[in-house]
Amino acid sequence: MNQAAATARDLRQQALADAKRSHILNAATSVFIEFGLEAVSMREIAKRAGYTAGAIYSYFANKEEIYGALLAESLERLNAFVSVAERAISLIEDASSSNDFLVLQESVLAFYQFYRDNPRDLDLGFYLFQGLKPRGLTNEWDSQLNARLRDAMRPQEIALSKLGFSKNEIDTEVTAIFAHIVGVLLLNHTGRIRMFGKSADELIKHYLDNLALRIPKMTKQK
Repeated sequence: MNQAAATARDLRQQALADAKRSHILNAATSVFIEFGLEAVSMREIAKRAGYTAGAIYSYFANKEEIYGALLAESLERLNAFVSVAERAISLIEDASSSNDFLVLQESVLAFYQFYRDNPRDLDLGFYLFQGLKPRGLTNEWDSQLNARLRDAMRPQEIALSKLGFSKNEIDTEVTAIFAHIVGVLLLNHTGRIRMFGKSADELIKHYLDNLALRIPKMTKQK
């Protein structure tokens, strides 16, 4: 077999392996969301994927590794989505504080909109996370996933820094933003938001409008 043929064969095999891995992850997502991590077995994931348990073990050592891979891929999509919004704002050639707030606003909206528009990713977050700490993972997985989650909030931190906030103030504000987004998403996802007669988008806009009013007052006090 010549080199070109061998390379083509390797590419086909890799593409097949990637497709099988993706199929396993899709099946696992449904199972995890339906039953939760603790109640799921590798056998159940294999059954949902239409494979034998042995075939699953060829790709993942255990269900925790599948779980970690799912969350990692979800967070990569989140970061990519936030980065697109950040790049769009960076094209505006304006060094004013109003542009810094626009970066903050758009990065918050991008974080919120990603989960609003991707309910499966939101389900993974709600079913598999306790706060920011994933359950059932090694410390290495835990650190990696937390780091990528924080990366998605980095544009908010940078914008707040440019607006003159201290490190402590930035930590407080970003935590408050995260808590508000998660709370609104939870209300919206469970349908309980209807009892308040408001939409999720309205509540996020209300929060950002109030943040816009607070920031000038806080920066003037420095």
